[in-house]
Amino acid sequence: MESHGRGGIGGRGAGRPRNPYELTEDSPVYVISVAAQLSGLHPQTLRQYDRLGLVSPDRTAGRGRRYSARDIQLLRQVQQLSQDEGINLAGIKRIIELENQVAALQSRVAELQAAVEGAATAIQQREAQVHASYRRDLVRYQDVQQSSALVVWRPTPRRTD
Repeated sequence: MESHGRGGIGGRGAGRPRNPYELTEDSPVYVISVAAQLSGLHPQTLRQYDRLGLVSPDRTAGRGRRYSARDIQLLRQVQQLSQDEGINLAGIKRIIELENQVAALQSRVAELQAAVEGAATAIQQREAQVHASYRRDLVRYQDVQQSSALVVWRPTPRRTD
């Protein structure tokens, strides 16, 4: 099941087309009767799913429901989980919530990975600038290890000739 950013479980918001006349899978274009035909469900079932918060279509100014292609896909998945898998509607609602949460977390992880990569690149660039600014007449200090060997000095006796 796909994630939606709109209010409710089947919501969306981000991903709106830049051009108001451009249709996307999130464009609310289908009235309830067409959505019912496309999903293979009765219109009353779609109303019930909306009341339960399973699939929440957009509304017109007159409060009419408008379904998107993504909503139709979600309706089919709800029906498949219900009929083929025997999952009740409360379970389906929880599955959809968890899938939306996973998708949101995956998106956040991708954002954080990009931020970390950007920070690493900035650090590498700054490090390169620092190295480029080194004076070449300076010699790098290397710590000399002290030996623990014992050296005994014995003066040689003087010859008297």
